[in-house]
Amino acid sequence: MYPQTHVYFAEKVFGRLSEPLALGSVFPDIAQGIVPDRQKSHGCGAEILAYMREQDNDEDLLDFARGVITHGIKPAGLDYYGDEKFLSYERGYCFEKGRVLIDETIKACRLPPTMGWWKTHNIIEMGIELHLSNFNSYGKVLSAAFVNIDLLTRLSQYLGHFYAIEPALLKQRILRFAGFIEISQVTAASLAARYDLQMFAKHHLHIDIPHVAHLIKQAITIVTGDLTDFFTYVLDKVKHNLITLHAID
Repeated sequence: MYPQTHVYFAEKVFGRLSEPLALGSVFPDIAQGIVPDRQKSHGCGAEILAYMREQDNDEDLLDFARGVITHGIKPAGLDYYGDEKFLSYERGYCFEKGRVLIDETIKACRLPPTMGWWKTHNIIEMGIELHLSNFNSYGKVLSAAFVNIDLLTRLSQYLGHFYAIEPALLKQRILRFAGFIEISQVTAASLAARYDLQMFAKHHLHIDIPHVAHLIKQAITIVTGDLTDFFTYVLDKVKHNLITLHAID
């Protein structure tokens, strides 16, 4: 899922938001660029929580770890059910919903066919991001977190030790990530423009921005019927994980 969706979901889980919680809820995507694989970036939530408990047991650090757990694939968080597996679908919710847009996404993003389904699930995620932004500006708390230098410095020190990465490099990665995502007022056009930056950075491809913006709007219609049910199902599963880890009452 996209950043503001992760913040929205973290708020649904805990009934509140804080800067560390919001930052934790997007951190696996930040880590993905500097750790060896998806298991390390998206599958270490429980380990990060345990590590933070061994340190100062500081509430900000624990809130960050709680946010990480809501995002990842192990224990199963929002990205597990959105990307990996949901109910009886072949893959996650966003992949399944994206099937009907594969051909159009290949055209709009100028992709080889083998990348079509993968990138189409991003279109669905952006549609969800746009839809949720109508209810609240979840980017505000992210913006505040990204300029909270004291918080970023402390987290970089602890996480640098956890991942065996130089803290300054990790802090730089966090700050750089803020420039690649949309944390202001979300529109289909702004999401498509950011996606163009991401696609060029990853694949040296430029997309048809107006066409992708149109597909993002279509994605909202595709998920409207069962998106609430999806979040309700995942919310129950993630809360159970957090209770098991003694991270929530």
